Amino acid sequence: MSLELVNIGSDKFREECGLLGVWGHPEAANLTYLGLYAQQHRGQEGVGIVSIDPTAGDAHPGPKRASDAPSNGGFAVHKGTSLVADVFKGFDFKKLPGSVAIGHVRYTTAGGNSLANVQPFVAQVSLGKVAIAHNGNLINADQLRHSLIKDGAIFGSSSDTEAILHLIARAPKSISVEEAVIRALEKVQGAYSLLIAFRDRIFAVRDPAGLRPLAIGKLDGATVFASETCAFDLIGAEYERDVEPGELVIVSDKEVKSYFPFPRAQPSPCVFEYVYFARPDSNIFKKNVYPIRKQMGIELARESGVDADMVVPVPDSGVTAAIGYSQEARIPLELGLIRNHYVGRTFIEPQQSIRDFGVKIKLNANAAVFSGKRIIVVDDSIVRGTTSRKLIDMFRRAGAKEVHLRISAPPTSDPCYYGIDTPRKEELIASKKTVEEIREYLNVDSLAYLSLEGLYRAVGSEPGTMCDACFSGNYPLGTPEKPGGPAQEELFGESS
Repeated sequence: MSLELVNIGSDKFREECGLLGVWGHPEAANLTYLGLYAQQHRGQEGVGIVSIDPTAGDAHPGPKRASDAPSNGGFAVHKGTSLVADVFKGFDFKKLPGSVAIGHVRYTTAGGNSLANVQPFVAQVSLGKVAIAHNGNLINADQLRHSLIKDGAIFGSSSDTEAILHLIARAPKSISVEEAVIRALEKVQGAYSLLIAFRDRIFAVRDPAGLRPLAIGKLDGATVFASETCAFDLIGAEYERDVEPGELVIVSDKEVKSYFPFPRAQPSPCVFEYVYFARPDSNIFKKNVYPIRKQMGIELARESGVDADMVVPVPDSGVTAAIGYSQEARIPLELGLIRNHYVGRTFIEPQQSIRDFGVKIKLNANAAVFSGKRIIVVDDSIVRGTTSRKLIDMFRRAGAKEVHLRISAPPTSDPCYYGIDTPRKEELIASKKTVEEIREYLNVDSLAYLSLEGLYRAVGSEPGTMCDACFSGNYPLGTPEKPGGPAQEELFGESS
C-alpha cells in the first residue's frame, strides 16, 4: 500500500505570524514562550525566541546545536520548524538568560519554510547587535532585495524581514539607533508590526496604515508586547493599549518613549482578523473579537434567513458566528460536525481507498444529530471550495434532508499581499464563479454570504475604514506589482 503525506485543512487561509516581546522581567524568555503558545493559531510552521542579557559580557557559554547556540553580546537564540511545544520540549530556559526577549511564530507568507527563515533574526550591525521579528508582508520586498544585493548585501534567508535588517545595518555610526530604525522603515512599503531589540532598548512599531495588530501590556513593572491580548491573559499581564498605526514605541531601562515619525496614512486595519484569524477571546484593534464574530452571524441570519431544523457550525472558526445566527433565527444550534482536536498539520494517508480521507481525519458528521433534518451550515469562508464540497457530501451521506450553507463573510475574491498566506487569485473560487455557480459546485440547496455592508455593521465601523482587499480588491497600500511610496532607485542615496 502506498502512503501519501497530506495537509489537513489546507483549504483555509493560513494565519500570518504572531509576536511576543518582554522588556525588564527576569523570566523574559519563559514568558515569551508562554505568550507564543497562546498565539500558536497565528503560525504553526516555525517558532523562535531571542533573549538578551543587557548585563552580560561579549559571550555566554552554551550548547553547540545551531538551533539554540547563544550568540555573543548577551544574545541567545532557540529556533525550530514546528509547533511551540515541540520546539521547546524539554528545553532548559537557563540557556535563554536575560530580562529581555522577543519571539515569533510564523506561517510562510514570504520565503520558504526552513530554519533559515524562522524568526527572530539576529545580526551584528554597525550600531550593535540587533534582533528583529515581523508580522506582515512588504510589498516592495523584491525591489528592496534586488537593490540591496546589487549594492553588495548578502542574504542568509528568503524572508522579506531580512531586508529591514540590511537597511538598519547600512546606517552610519554617526546617527542614533532611533534614527537608523526610522530611516530603514521609511524605505519599506507594506504591512508590518515589528519588534526590534538592541541590547539597551526595544522598539515596537506598526506601519502607518496599521494593518497588523500589536498591543502593549504591563506585568510586574515589565513592558510586554503581543499580537493578541490572549497572550497577556495567559501570562498575567494587564493590557494597556495598542501600538497606534505609524507609532514607534521605544522601551529602555530609563523610559518609555513614543514617536510618530512617518507620514500619516488612512488607518486600514485588517478586517479578516475579526472574521477568522484572531482568537475570539482577544482584543484586536481595541475591540473584543467574540461579540463581533457573533454579530456577523446575527447579520447573516437577518440577510439570508431560511427555514430549517438546526444550525450546524463548522468548527472551530464557524462556531461563534453560528451562535449568533442560531439566536437571531431562533433555530437550535447542534454540534453535528465533530472535530478531532488531536490532528496535526499533516497526516500519513493510506492509498486513496478511503473517500475524503483528508477531511474525515479532522471532521466527522454525526448522523444521529441531523439525519432527515434540514440543516444550516455556518462557516467563515470558502477559499478554493474543495473542502467545503467534501463537507457537504459528508452531510448528504449522513442523511441530511436539506443543506443550506451560510458564510459569515463576503466572497473571498482577491489574494492578500499584507501578511496572510492566501492562494493566487485564480485559485479562489469566488474570483471565477458566481454565487449560484458556487452553490451548484458545492451541491447545496442554498448558499449565501454576509454582505460587505453587513460585515462592517458587525464590526461597528464605517465601510472603507478597514482593509477589506480580500473581499473588494481595494488595496490600501497597493500591490507588489504597483507599490506606492519612494522610488526604489532612491533607496541608497545620500539619505541612507
